Amino acid sequence: MALPPRIVIFGAGSVGGYIGGRLLAAGADLVMVGRPKLAEQLAEHPLKVSDLNGFATQVTVTPSQFVTHGAAALAAADLVLVAVKSAATREVGATLAASIRPGVPVVSLQNGVSNSQVLQEQLPDNTALAGMVPFNILQKAPGHFHQGTFGHLMASSHPLLIQLQPLFEKAGLALELREDMSNVLWSKLLLNLNNPINALSGLPLKEELSQRPYRRCLAMAQRETLGLLKQAGIATIRLTPLPATWLPTLMSSPDFLFTRLAKNMLAMDPIARSSMWEDLQAGRRTEVDYINGEVVHLAQDLGTTAPVNAALVALIRQAEKNNPGEPWSGPALFAHLKAARP
Repeated sequence: MALPPRIVIFGAGSVGGYIGGRLLAAGADLVMVGRPKLAEQLAEHPLKVSDLNGFATQVTVTPSQFVTHGAAALAAADLVLVAVKSAATREVGATLAASIRPGVPVVSLQNGVSNSQVLQEQLPDNTALAGMVPFNILQKAPGHFHQGTFGHLMASSHPLLIQLQPLFEKAGLALELREDMSNVLWSKLLLNLNNPINALSGLPLKEELSQRPYRRCLAMAQRETLGLLKQAGIATIRLTPLPATWLPTLMSSPDFLFTRLAKNMLAMDPIARSSMWEDLQAGRRTEVDYINGEVVHLAQDLGTTAPVNAALVALIRQAEKNNPGEPWSGPALFAHLKAARP
């Protein structure tokens, strides 16, 4: 019998640890490459993964299944899933280029819209594929990663991923393969524009989204982005029950109407928070440049500006310095962003 494909997850933080835990529980031949801190935790405790539907499991991770230096693991990889922060993509690409075999596909499971292109530049003898993780992962405790919102994985189609779809399905990680991942990533980014708003609010996602002033902040950022996407000729797809172009109207609606219309969107774990909030709390540099910053860069490419998204980038940069500073109320944040517009 042929050996199963060896999967390597490069960047086993919250997203990588969660996906790795679910795949290991399903019997995957998998190695995670991560930081020494998590390696030490997993040497003493099982890796736990859970979700908002009540699923929970744990796996004992052997020293060969979690490593801190990935050269040997990468040399034996048949598939690499990249889950590092976007700022590290170019460095990771160089690391992969020095270790993986030609032809091994590499899937970016990162925030932002251009990581697969950056990886492809570094990996001319491999195929770099765009992927998308729509759900939120929170580290509830050391070595325990919890999925707090709904959604399923998407990635560019590839023969090996077609072969592995049953394994992902068995792991509870439905994997949809698509030919329009650029449109998918921009559509996901429209939702991720809420990440800095959530981080600045200091509130869990469900509580923040239940308050209209915060949603109106998101609506402003989304309208600005949708206008730029239309100008650039970039189409969006439906990742929620409503078309992407309807999102700002939904977000601006009164609380009683939003609660009724966005029932599925609010079906999330009450403890779920954005990864940007986690980064601020931990004193780490956030990925705002690869979320709202992508909108700012798109505007620059089009010879215009994106003042609302630029203001959110600036506020997060200030919060990083203040570590993280006082939370913003919804009305105060809305007034600040509104004043940023010409």
